[in-house]
Amino acid sequence: MKPIHQLIFWATALAGILFLVWLFKSMLLPFVLGGAIAYLLNPLVNRLVRFGAKRRVVVLGILGCFLTVLVALLAIILPILVREAAGFVDDVPQYAHKIWLLIEPRILWIQEKMGQQITADQIQDAMKENIGKALQVGKGVLGGLTTGGLAIVDFFTTILITPVVAYFLMKEWPRVTSYVKDMLPKEHAEVIINLAGQIDGKISGFVRGQIMVCLCLGLVYAVALSIAGLNYGFLIGLGTGVLSIIPFVGSAVGLVTSLVVSYLQSGGDITFIGIIAAIFFVGQFIEGNFITPKLLGDSVGLHPLWIIFSLMAGGSLLGLLGMFLSIPVAASIGVIAGFMIEQYKASAYYRPQEVGAEK
Repeated sequence: MKPIHQLIFWATALAGILFLVWLFKSMLLPFVLGGAIAYLLNPLVNRLVRFGAKRRVVVLGILGCFLTVLVALLAIILPILVREAAGFVDDVPQYAHKIWLLIEPRILWIQEKMGQQITADQIQDAMKENIGKALQVGKGVLGGLTTGGLAIVDFFTTILITPVVAYFLMKEWPRVTSYVKDMLPKEHAEVIINLAGQIDGKISGFVRGQIMVCLCLGLVYAVALSIAGLNYGFLIGLGTGVLSIIPFVGSAVGLVTSLVVSYLQSGGDITFIGIIAAIFFVGQFIEGNFITPKLLGDSVGLHPLWIIFSLMAGGSLLGLLGMFLSIPVAASIGVIAGFMIEQYKASAYYRPQEVGAEK
């Protein structure tokens, strides 16, 4: 087959897949979640099967344990998060007043230096305008997430279907992979399998490792900040862990948020603020020297900017479904782009004289 024909074939196949994803986006979320669970747990299933256990029994046991632990964690964490979130909403006016008292003298100082008079009403109007814009952005994000599968009916449907999808995928995993390999074009099967292996390495190294890092960090920060007595410490700690899926971003946001809350809560008590800051510095030390090396090892990760872009792009296009798909797609694009660059550098377009001399 000529290269142009191959390009047309693969472009058509990709366009067809993208069209099907867009067409069925409202019902794909439980299948994507089930596939993610199967992908995460399948290596453990394979290990136990090698010892002679029946795959169906192993799948039922591991999936049951996973769902039991997940439900138990949610039962413990969700009530705390709801309580702290409600408390935060109630305390927002009080914190806003404290922040205004802090910045008002500095605004007056800026007015004196610039020789301009800015009234409190003007500042309040500007704040209302910016808050309105922020709310509109938030409304758009929430709307995108809702259309991606967070409506009430879709939520319960997802809860019911996801475990079923995960079970059948884990049970049939060897048969599915064998079928896919058999469908590959024989001329390019070796190259495709090699690329798929690299993509799997990227995804498994990031998803399996980074999710565990985020979970560990979130629980450590949540417990430590709560023990230290920080208001909304559990909420801030778990939020820091979730945002840590983007390296450095989660810890930076968590540190700044915690310092601001600790300052407003204590009235500027240096000791209390220092304790909160120390928690994050110790957490970063533990993560960098123990948690990340143990869970991620030498696996190649994804660049933070690429992660941010992929998450935002996926959420904008397909809502929550797009955010779940963004990391695997980003890893796949990275590997395929690297392969295409290698092919380009080995072609006559990049170094025509050397290629001609070799011929």
